[in-house]
Amino acid sequence: MDLLYFEDFPVGEIVEYGATEVTAEAIIAFARQFDPQVFHLDESAAHATMTEGLVASGWHTAAMLMRMSCDNFLNRSSSQGSPGIEEISWIKPVRPGDSLRVRRTTLSARPSKSRPEIGLVEFISDVFNQTGETVMTQQGVILFKRRNAAAEATR
Repeated sequence: MDLLYFEDFPVGEIVEYGATEVTAEAIIAFARQFDPQVFHLDESAAHATMTEGLVASGWHTAAMLMRMSCDNFLNRSSSQGSPGIEEISWIKPVRPGDSLRVRRTTLSARPSKSRPEIGLVEFISDVFNQTGETVMTQQGVILFKRRNAAAEATR
């Protein structure tokens, strides 16, 4: 499969991918290491909280989005990283038994002014559960190498 470059992400493109199955074991393991709050750690104790049961950390949901994105396109791209996430929203709890999938929309794309060999692509990723409910959205920019930058620089 060919490497994906800046030019391979047209504005308006919508791509769907996933799925990731969410387990209680994975929720608890992530929480133990990174977000040890009771509603992520203990099913019984979580019932006494406003979550009314075990839920994944929002950061765990973001990590699952990252994994699905790596598996779908990032690990076969010319990605040079990201300057950051502009916005992230956790909309609904993610629970054991959920199956998550992603809809990625390309919002904008432009060549870098300071580094012409790089292009900036802005995406919004909507994460859905198995019933189609949006559980998280994330908007940010990823830097990609430009396929034709070397040729353009010599003109």
